Amino acid sequence: MKKILFIALFISSYSSLCHGSSLVGRLGIGATNHLESKMPAISLKLQRNRSSALGGHFAMDSSSDGLDYALGIKGYRYIYEEPQLNFYSALAGTYFTYTNEADDKTEQGYQIDGTFGAEFSFQGLESVGFSFEFGIGLSEYQKETHLKTVGHNMMVSAVHFYL
Repeated sequence: MKKILFIALFISSYSSLCHGSSLVGRLGIGATNHLESKMPAISLKLQRNRSSALGGHFAMDSSSDGLDYALGIKGYRYIYEEPQLNFYSALAGTYFTYTNEADDKTEQGYQIDGTFGAEFSFQGLESVGFSFEFGIGLSEYQKETHLKTVGHNMMVSAVHFYL
């Protein structure tokens, strides 16, 4: 809870500097940590036009015991745009494998998220985008199915560098 309050205070104290930008045709490469399996992933995002973007993510963890991985795709629909802040809705689907700690077997899972979010950048640093999201998620992980609310702060949701 303290971490969320710190982030909220940080954002509000620099609100005059926080703005997003139009990124049409630019490829964003970055990181995300929103996967149910807790694997950090490499994230890609391409804004196709002013109203939509397409993204994907990939994660892997290889060891002598095997390979765990995650592959996902995400569609974005922009709702509202400010000079350096974009509000959007998104739908993401991820398939992943993980090692079950109880019996050391490789298991499979999935995650589907429907979210609303925002991506912003700081004035003078428009090539780096920070995002946060909230919504509903459905997942199957460790042989349990969950329907739950999700909230991804900017340290978990994604950070992209736009080329």
